[in-house]
Amino acid sequence: MNFKCNLLALLYLGISAQVHAAPSGAAPANLSKRSTADCPGYTLLYKVDNDRGFSASLKLAGKPCNVYGTDIADLKLQVSLDREDRLRVHIQDTAGTQFQIPESVLPLDKGTNDFDPREDGLKFNSFHDPKTGFGFKILRGNDVIFDTTGHPLIFEDQYIEVTSNLPNNANIYGIGETADWLRRNTTNTIKALWSHEASSIPGQNIYGAHTIHMELRKGKFHGAYLHNSHGMDIALADNTIQYRVLGGTADFYFFNGPTALDVIDQYTRLVGRPYRIPYWALGLHSSRYGYKNVNEMREVVANYSKANIPVETQWADVDYFDRARDFTFDPVNFPLPEMQKFLSDLHSHNQKMVLLTHAAIQRNSTYGPYARGHEQDVFIRNPDGSDYISQVWPGYSMLPDWFAANASKWWGGELTRYLGELPIDGMWLDMNEASTFCTGSCGTGKPESEIPPYPWTVNPPPPHRPLNTSNHLLVPPYAIHNTEIELSDSTIETTAIHANGVAEYHVHNIYGLMQSKTTHEFLTAYRPNKRPFLLSPSTFAGSGSYVSHWTGDNSATFFDLHMSISQLFDFGIFGVPMMGSDICGFEGDATEELCSRWVEVGAFYPFARNHYFIFSVPHEFYRWPAVAEAARRAFGIRYALLPYFYTSYQFAVEKGWPVARPLVFEFSDVATTVDNDRQFLIGDGLLISPVLTEGATTVSAFFPKGVWYDWYNYTAVKGSNAEVTLDAPLEHVNVHVRGGKILPAQNPAMTTTDSRKNDFYLIVAADESGSA
Repeated sequence: MNFKCNLLALLYLGISAQVHAAPSGAAPANLSKRSTADCPGYTLLYKVDNDRGFSASLKLAGKPCNVYGTDIADLKLQVSLDREDRLRVHIQDTAGTQFQIPESVLPLDKGTNDFDPREDGLKFNSFHDPKTGFGFKILRGNDVIFDTTGHPLIFEDQYIEVTSNLPNNANIYGIGETADWLRRNTTNTIKALWSHEASSIPGQNIYGAHTIHMELRKGKFHGAYLHNSHGMDIALADNTIQYRVLGGTADFYFFNGPTALDVIDQYTRLVGRPYRIPYWALGLHSSRYGYKNVNEMREVVANYSKANIPVETQWADVDYFDRARDFTFDPVNFPLPEMQKFLSDLHSHNQKMVLLTHAAIQRNSTYGPYARGHEQDVFIRNPDGSDYISQVWPGYSMLPDWFAANASKWWGGELTRYLGELPIDGMWLDMNEASTFCTGSCGTGKPESEIPPYPWTVNPPPPHRPLNTSNHLLVPPYAIHNTEIELSDSTIETTAIHANGVAEYHVHNIYGLMQSKTTHEFLTAYRPNKRPFLLSPSTFAGSGSYVSHWTGDNSATFFDLHMSISQLFDFGIFGVPMMGSDICGFEGDATEELCSRWVEVGAFYPFARNHYFIFSVPHEFYRWPAVAEAARRAFGIRYALLPYFYTSYQFAVEKGWPVARPLVFEFSDVATTVDNDRQFLIGDGLLISPVLTEGATTVSAFFPKGVWYDWYNYTAVKGSNAEVTLDAPLEHVNVHVRGGKILPAQNPAMTTTDSRKNDFYLIVAADESGSA
């Protein structure tokens, strides 16, 4: 939960809220990029062929430009065709001192020699330009798909720059995490990759960091992934894509495609396939921040049942904690015996419970998780070896160091105690960017008994500390377009030290991945006969192997409703298919119309959860007649199609394919699909055409060529690659089955368990030739 969302709370409480401005005379490095056009680049030397490709040396070709650091004169180039559809290009420092992601954190597929190169396969061509030095092109057959011509390679200790030319009006998808439309604007877009807890404001960096992108060119998709955990900007402008990275190496993987699903298959084979979810996770999830007590949660579940709306899982946010501390229960409002009884009642009705856990652990010697963790030396430290003490919900807190030798053992021990008391069905790993309320080790020197006020309650707010521009881990020479003043704001100090001796600066973006991996591996061993279900805000390449995701703190607006579809598509590319958005919006007040329309979209999110803010108007689906009816209809379709959803998810597990897909993934030869983020497919056979505009009672739906059958009455629409106006009264969402497809279904019930006991049937939708 984003603490900045509490700025909204301040308005309700009548407390003035101010946003920090950059301190006078201490602005970050200029966000406008310094020119690198005159940098000398490198010369390729000593090329040595091997079974898969070659290796070579790169030597700085002239006087160092030192544009954002110190040029590294001697580099090593390795090029290898790892698989018939994947090419690796790795440029690293010869000395091997630049940080690289450890294999223990993110094991990558090693590839194979057991294939014959294809005529349309990937090839690497290098060249030397008199002005810019070494460059390279990646070709698919005879088509160039990555081309550094005209752009020097910049490789410094804290700045790497690689630039590739793009065609005019390129079709680029992926790169994030930011709230953005499906097709990226290639004229002036900068994506900052620095995991950051914040509301989903378009264009700003938020919870995760993903470098993978796909491009549709000449009717075919290809992809590129940069394997690097450092903060970076990826800029799209002037017919180029430019990587501006704050360290590490330039470790690129290129994917041949040629379809979008092929690229995602090739990418997830490299970084890890999505995990196999428990079937119950496909049901409706109910949640809010602000439950007063356990009885209120009971009432919510009962009211859904009375309204004949299926609800599978009840969630709880921070409200159930005792003094905001992990693994505890409020003894008055959420006492453990009552929570145990509630969980038992849920299980008796084939329903589930998921509870939130934060990354931060309160620094208090009488608090067991802290005392045991401190004894086992599992927390992050300051550069001088002292405890790194930040501020989070429970006050001054410590953050686990997932690199520490005992971290997995300690975390597993705490989870064993916790789950032994209350065997919940899933976990919500919140604020694992990691998110904090102060900059730096603000609890150093403070007594354990001191509980600091939340910064947003202090009026006037505390000033930002002066920027230490002499420390390039705190303020690197190149300032990525991070939302905050400093990289360390609202998160772990970049100079903090992990157990392996590495500064947070280098590993910030993989903190959430490491917690997710550690937790998933524990649960798999602890409950070997139950599939884990984990929800995480912070994600990285490979996170889909361990966790699901949601879009975070969105707002109750039609804009955010529309944007949620694009964000859903992004995470399909990122390899995290179990994805959704807080239905009806987290912040702000939903209206009956908005909530009805959002239900009609959210019922088809792979992960469908209703969750909202403590000061928002309650918006459980049963609270408005129109919303309740929309929910019964839309979730009636979802529960009837649970076998189809689950089958689609099986393809995700086996091939990485997203469950929810844009039309362009299936109809890439139709130009009008390239930016369609107003409709979406579930699998390849179900088309959802929702209303996304306030006041609308019709929707213009694009139908690709072929036959499409109305879900409700099987009326055929003959698609002709054109839009058709469909009636869309408030409680109705347009759903069409694609001709030529067969969808497994069954009679729906109030839970996924009860639904699975009902009869199965097949929906056979004939195409124009009468086949399916």
